[in-house]
Amino acid sequence: MDTFALIVTVAVALFFTYTNGFHDSANAIATSVSTRALTPRAALAMAAVMNLAGAFLGSGVAKTVSEGLIETPKGSTGMGILFAALVGAIVWNLVTWYFGLPSSSSHALFGGLVGAALAGGTAVLWNGVVDKVIIPMFLSPVVGLIIGYIVMTAILWLFRKANPHKAKRGFRIAQTVSAAGMALGHGLQDAQKTMGVVVMALVISGHQTYGDPIPVWVKIVCAAMLSLGTYAGGWRIMRTLGRKIIELDPPQGFAAETTGASIMFTTAYLFKAPISTTHVITSAIMGVGATKRVNAVRWGVAKNIVLGWFITMPAAALVAAAAFGIINLTIL
Repeated sequence: MDTFALIVTVAVALFFTYTNGFHDSANAIATSVSTRALTPRAALAMAAVMNLAGAFLGSGVAKTVSEGLIETPKGSTGMGILFAALVGAIVWNLVTWYFGLPSSSSHALFGGLVGAALAGGTAVLWNGVVDKVIIPMFLSPVVGLIIGYIVMTAILWLFRKANPHKAKRGFRIAQTVSAAGMALGHGLQDAQKTMGVVVMALVISGHQTYGDPIPVWVKIVCAAMLSLGTYAGGWRIMRTLGRKIIELDPPQGFAAETTGASIMFTTAYLFKAPISTTHVITSAIMGVGATKRVNAVRWGVAKNIVLGWFITMPAAALVAAAAFGIINLTIL
């Protein structure tokens, strides 16, 4: 029974990774597609490959997720808590995908973990939640907005005398690199989050102890599922990021992607903080757009997106708590 519970929980974790891929594929490629730097299918294929590569670039984020947010629960109850947390994250991912709202898969997972832990009587490591989740949740969009604005301002100044058509053509090519950097950062961040959950499941079941290296098979299957989900695409969210916030041109797309990729790599390596790629790229697009003029950004759409950010963790936590209640009554 314990082995069966482990297999089911790992399978659900991989399904979460798949939903993460198609939910967040827009983060890496929406700007490149909207500026016609890449065709949608070419962009998705490139993003899938880079997601796969990014998953092998580190393990700091995985360690934070597996050890730094909740106390590792024990036994069948612990596996039920983990299962309920994933259910909460998946349900919220699907709801926001259906409505085309670029909410954070990362914060859906964190909210699910906290909600299920509270419902199951497991301690939440609030210092870790605040330091690694809440503070970055508020800071990363602000940083993305400011740096996006600065990068775009620098581009406008450096290329102020360039031929506009030649400059746009050059930036369209450069966007291939910046989009690849975004996809690599997405793999580095988001594949590791699921690795952390799978490692926790292995620890609960007694197949692993903390401090052991992440098994290679865990890295491979998490990266592969994220890549498959990415290739499945997230067209609804792609439209929101690529066109509804602001109509982007190639220089703006390059600036937004470069900003987002830089922040993701910095936070993963320096702070081991599992930040939201959605928050970073959305705020970078807003900052880049504001250099044209403040009212060029459709702030009404931006407001709805930000509202989605704030309700993601509590909403996923409530779903996860309800899921654990059902599991506790029927199975445990």
